[in-house]
Amino acid sequence: MNNSTQFEDIKVNVKVILSGLWAAVTLCYLYGDYFELYVPDKAKGLVEGTNLLDTPLKLFMAAFLLSLPAVMVFLSLILKPRINRILNIVLGIFFTAVMLLIAVTSLSLWRAFYVFLALLESLITMLIVWYAWKWKRL
Repeated sequence: MNNSTQFEDIKVNVKVILSGLWAAVTLCYLYGDYFELYVPDKAKGLVEGTNLLDTPLKLFMAAFLLSLPAVMVFLSLILKPRINRILNIVLGIFFTAVMLLIAVTSLSLWRAFYVFLALLESLITMLIVWYAWKWKRL
């Protein structure tokens, strides 16, 4: 019988870490967009077509943009290290910048949840950049 107080700790592959971080940031994006539906007049704007995504092109661009983190969950697991590293760094920096811009432009009491999530998303995407940057070479 082993009475050790230590637990087994295994090294997690950087691809799995990156995939998990992309999954986490994707969920934060989804929560932010869902919770935003509770902001006063948001649903009214959706019904009346007076929201930010008021044209088919804007809606498509938003769908494309937000599909990237979701797809990166899978791509981080299967891509070769060189392209994987580059893609994680580039997209990580891009999404960090976008979310910091959104955090700054969303400062209001009703959007405090959105600012919190944008800052959390920025932290996660900075971690993506950091893990990709620190990826060990052979």
